[in-house]
Amino acid sequence: MGKTLQEKDQKQPSTIGRRDFVKIIGAGAAGLLASNLVFAESAPPTRKPNVVLIVADDLGYCDVSLYGCRNIPTPNIDSIFTDGASFPDGYVTAPICSPSRAGLLTGRYQQRFGFEFNTGPLWRDLQQGLGLPLNETTLADAMKKAGYATGMVGKWHQGMQEQFHPMARGFDEFFGFTFGGNLYGIAGTPDLITGKEERSGPRRSSYHPILRGRTAVEENEYLTDAFTREAVAFIARHRQEPFFLYVPYSAPHKPHQVTRKYYDRFKHIEDERKRIYAGMVSALDDGIGEILKTLKEQGLEKDTLVIFLSDNGCALYTRACSNDPLKEGKIHLFEGGVRIPFAMKWPGTIPANQTFGQAISSLDIFPTVVAATGATMPTDQARDGVNLLPYLTGQKKSSPHEHLFWRMDANSAVRSAEWKLFKGNDRYWLFDLHEDIGEAKDRSADRPDVLKTMKDALLSWNSELKSPLWPPHVKLPYVFDGEKLNLSV
Repeated sequence: MGKTLQEKDQKQPSTIGRRDFVKIIGAGAAGLLASNLVFAESAPPTRKPNVVLIVADDLGYCDVSLYGCRNIPTPNIDSIFTDGASFPDGYVTAPICSPSRAGLLTGRYQQRFGFEFNTGPLWRDLQQGLGLPLNETTLADAMKKAGYATGMVGKWHQGMQEQFHPMARGFDEFFGFTFGGNLYGIAGTPDLITGKEERSGPRRSSYHPILRGRTAVEENEYLTDAFTREAVAFIARHRQEPFFLYVPYSAPHKPHQVTRKYYDRFKHIEDERKRIYAGMVSALDDGIGEILKTLKEQGLEKDTLVIFLSDNGCALYTRACSNDPLKEGKIHLFEGGVRIPFAMKWPGTIPANQTFGQAISSLDIFPTVVAATGATMPTDQARDGVNLLPYLTGQKKSSPHEHLFWRMDANSAVRSAEWKLFKGNDRYWLFDLHEDIGEAKDRSADRPDVLKTMKDALLSWNSELKSPLWPPHVKLPYVFDGEKLNLSV
């Protein structure tokens, strides 16, 4: 088992929370002013809120019970919605891993700086130095500048060379791996079950190790559990100062591996692929539960903004997951590729049990976090996201976005209100998502006015973008041709 970073000598946190402290000061009568001032001098200062940003990897819309699916119970993920807000129309900016994460970390459409495709394969990352451009400011940069302790636990996938390392991009601490995938267990991992089809794929090596900081370490614990262990340890270490913790789990991305503890929870699932996958999602949910439990035990729950989402839809080609009722999945710009499980909570600030029905984006996380923490929004580049807090607290009633855009190679798309325009090569399809969430009926012929407006918006946005900095490393099977997917492309 990998050891956690050595804990610093720290005092126990005050039992008086930030909001309770403000109430006590505000309640003082004039005759008690002097005693209140004495109390104020000895009380801890008002602390800035913490931020915990949790990202799942290839998690499907119906792989959680957040939106009513019952395939895999995820009570801890669901609790983020129960205690805060759920976004059934929540999107990411790409249907594949590293471009999506580039948009999330910068609050900018990644096509603005040429990050249109995954950085892999491994040999290309190692030799050619592909990664998040160095002139892009990350959310971690902004949080560190604001005086936050910044930590990352999990999958990076923003470049493997030193100049792209998380600790060169705003993070004080890092535990995880830098490529797009890794084994969840190795020969020394107890009770490990590996799918029969998982004999190839990413392997740990001196070129692709688990890292603590910049140093390779040996890790025998099931990787999802190890990431949880490290996230919990980070919270405990930094409980007396404001912190930003980014936890991009690698689960349930391939390779599909699980320990018996989680595998045995799904004895009713006969298909081994689906059973292992369900166990991986259950391990992820357990880990999120431990993070939430630690925040509560440390007295930090009300002072922490927690955000959860997936980096893209699930990979239907694994035949293990579900994006129902959405069309297609990972690598596609249909809803199943870019609409994802998305929830956040901040008790006392974001009203609980709230379903926010407007379309929002992972781009919104950057400005929302900056607004919540009082950090300074970088002015070196324009940001594409919107601060969601006024919408969640009811101060604003309008839709946060007029348009949301996507582009990946020959395909592009735009959403505006209920309408979704999809462009495949040189053809256009128009869908009414309020009536047709599965994108089955093309409405372009009967709504030429909407078609033209959205085409114009897409063309205008596209004119602002850069050409990709590198090509896709494989032909991506996602071009929509006629009424079916052309998988030969």
